[in-house]
Amino acid sequence: MRVRRARIRDLSDAEKAEMRGLSEIEAVFPAVREIVEAVKERGDAALVELTERFDGVKLQPSELEVSEAELEEAEASLDPALKKSIEFAAEAIRKFHFRQKSKSWFEDFGVGGVESERGVVRSGSKGSIILGEVFVPLERVGVYVPSGYFSTALMCVIPASVAGVREIAVCTPPQRKDGKISAAVLFAARLAGASRIFKVGGAQAIAALAFGTETIPKVQKIVGPGNVFVTAAKMLLRSERRTEIEFPAGPSEVLIIADASANPEFIAADMLAQAEHGTHSKAILLTDDERLANAVQKELELAEEQVERAERAEKAEKAEARGSAGARQFWILLGSMEECVEFANEYAPEHLEIVVREPFEVLRGVKNAGSVFLGAFSPVAAGDYATGANHVLPTAGFASLFSGLSVHDFMRRMTVQMLDAEGLRKIKDAVVQLARAEGMEMHARSVEVRFK
Repeated sequence: MRVRRARIRDLSDAEKAEMRGLSEIEAVFPAVREIVEAVKERGDAALVELTERFDGVKLQPSELEVSEAELEEAEASLDPALKKSIEFAAEAIRKFHFRQKSKSWFEDFGVGGVESERGVVRSGSKGSIILGEVFVPLERVGVYVPSGYFSTALMCVIPASVAGVREIAVCTPPQRKDGKISAAVLFAARLAGASRIFKVGGAQAIAALAFGTETIPKVQKIVGPGNVFVTAAKMLLRSERRTEIEFPAGPSEVLIIADASANPEFIAADMLAQAEHGTHSKAILLTDDERLANAVQKELELAEEQVERAERAEKAEKAEARGSAGARQFWILLGSMEECVEFANEYAPEHLEIVVREPFEVLRGVKNAGSVFLGAFSPVAAGDYATGANHVLPTAGFASLFSGLSVHDFMRRMTVQMLDAEGLRKIKDAVVQLARAEGMEMHARSVEVRFK
């Protein structure tokens, strides 16, 4: 583990780029392109070959899809306490996302008629100009779930289910040499509303969902976080217009703005928690208090010593599963509170914690973040699992352009217009004049012909 300190004003462009992690994604594009082309050309055969190469699991094409028997076995084997907690989280996530769902609406702008959510507008007068919006779910989407992350299955599948998506295909890599997937992942995906689940991970899973194979269906949109290879595959396939994605959701990151009132043990714990996602994850503290910076650094260094002792006690295998803590890099940046907020907006973090005396005052200045956590008792882990808000969020600075995953990502919006004769007459002269001003004579005549 390495703790790097600097003044915000002294950071170079290269250091800022290193913290953002975009270069890590760009570096794997050539390898990802080869994987994508292999799946495009050879379908299931390529998936079988790549799963053996990258996951060490040998499957037959007929074994790529999780069977009903495997789903039942997984649920039966699941610890009852864990099962109850997954159900608790699923309910919280479902409630939150039901609040997001947009309703179709219609209103008579011509005579001030009464709108109806069921799509029927009744107007008692002539001159109607009825306008509205109809929200339609996508037909088929793909969800990528990183190995073992059952919470991500809930976060991705439930919003799609709430939106009304007809078919939700989940891809997740096998965890064991026999091709088995975590029982918790299978239970969570099924509980959330997944239609089909496949034992495929990495960039090859993204390619399979984008192109379709003999077993895996082609989808309209792919959502879900992953490592740099998964993120690169999503970006590549979107750029080539093969499929749509929600946003680049790659290695996780947290940026914490804290002042002298913050508890250094809490801050260090949250930074270590984020680093647990892997060696490419980012954990950054911004503070205007040097004593807090020193205290947090000591907490991080103490944690490093504890990890080393754990590894000597033959627990290295578990550490390796999430990436060795010794490979982590933490940043502690000092500056005024104004500088901290300015840097946060420039960085556009996936997760932003604001741990100051008056968090809502600091929130006023925040423009770019995937999800914001206010106060000492709002750790990112709470949102990762059980508050109900979505934890699938844009990374690598893309929070300046995209919002986190929501029900809206699985729906399309259509505008609807209906005019009666008097309604069209009200706007006829303007339409005709505007059309002719743009040289669209037939547009003008298409209106005039109705009033001969």
